[in-house]
This record gives sequence, structure tokens and C-alpha cells, in this order.
Amino acid sequence: MDLVYFSDETFMKEALKEAVKAYDEDEVPVGAVVVCQNKVIARAHNLTERLNDVTAHAEMQAITAAANFLGSKYLTDCTLYVTLEPCVMCAGALFWSQISRVVYAAGDPKRGYTLINATVLHPKTKAEGGLMQDEAARLMEEFFKKKR
Repeated sequence: MDLVYFSDETFMKEALKEAVKAYDEDEVPVGAVVVCQNKVIARAHNLTERLNDVTAHAEMQAITAAANFLGSKYLTDCTLYVTLEPCVMCAGALFWSQISRVVYAAGDPKRGYTLINATVLHPKTKAEGGLMQDEAARLMEEFFKKKR
């Protein structure tokens, strides 16, 4: 049996699909997926408007769904792909989940965790940004232009 390898770009495209769902639901267009052993185990997008809950960020929803899927509060050996740099709240939750890796598309120059404390993630978590940032940033710009 051949092993199939999916690239970071493949999984970021899945996160972008979630961001489009958020956009279509008039939510801030942020999408996330959690991948474990080369398989998407959780998908989520922002639900803050629908749930009237400021904590219902895509990352928080994805963390909860992945933990439920695995039956564990720890997401070691998992990667989160998210279309926008996590805020400090989400980065704190990622710290507690002990996720192995975070890959985000666009940086968040107003509320991204790296502005406040770049070391808020778990010490073993690897983080990288910029993958497909143009696509993610364009979606955000379109959303906020529509709001004005």
C-alpha cells in the first residue's frame, strides 16, 4: 500500500474552505483544521456571531473538536492549520493542548499573539506563519470592506 502524503498547502486550503464558510455566514472569515497522522480530524470556523460568544474562535472550536475526536485533552502529534495568526486567548488554549505545530496563513497586526508574547505557545510547539497569506488576507480585506 502506498503512503499518501499531503502538503501543508493541502491542509491550509482546507482551512481556507472553513474561512469561506465563516464569510458566507457573516462571521469574521477565519478557518481552522487540525491534522493528525496526515488526516483532518477537526474542522472549524469562527462562530462568535452565531453563538453570541466571544470565545468561539475557529481555533477554539477546532481544539475542542480534535480533543473530542481523540478522546484526549492533549493534541500532541497534531498540527493546527489556521488562516489567521491566533490571538493570545487561542495561543493560550493551544499551549494547554500541547499541540505539536501551528501553521497560520496571515499574520494579525492588531491582535496576533506574537505582538504580545511570541513565547505564549507551549515550548515544544513549532509555529510558522505566511503559508497562503495572500489568499487569507484577501478574504479578510473583502469581508471588512463589505462591512464599511
